[in-house]
Amino acid sequence: MKDTFDPESKKALINYRIERAYETLKEAKYNADGGFYYAAINRLYYACFYAVIALLLKHDITSQTHQGARAMLGLHFVSKGKLSKENGKTFHDLFEKRHSGDYDDFVLCDQEMVDELYPKAVQFIEDIKDLL
Repeated sequence: MKDTFDPESKKALINYRIERAYETLKEAKYNADGGFYYAAINRLYYACFYAVIALLLKHDITSQTHQGARAMLGLHFVSKGKLSKENGKTFHDLFEKRHSGDYDDFVLCDQEMVDELYPKAVQFIEDIKDLL
């Protein structure tokens, strides 16, 4: 996200990222309904990640990595009370579960996990949308 955008392009990209977040939530539901829980967790994380990128872009905050996006979210929004600590925890938990599910062996992702995290991800995205 090193690029600079004119205001119209920036607004279009922010809107695209939020639309992508909601589309990716649908992918998570579709995967969970099919019993693909690892994929569902992955999509929940990315849905939230797209929303975070939109928020950072809106405030001209750059990040080159997923870890950087987490750090910037915490520094500029959670620590300042613009987003709840619960939202910060949700994003952290989704990052950890997605990373573990993608790279670690013998990790369990199941329907119960998805059922717990899905509404938190929806709330996370809604709360970020409110800040846009």
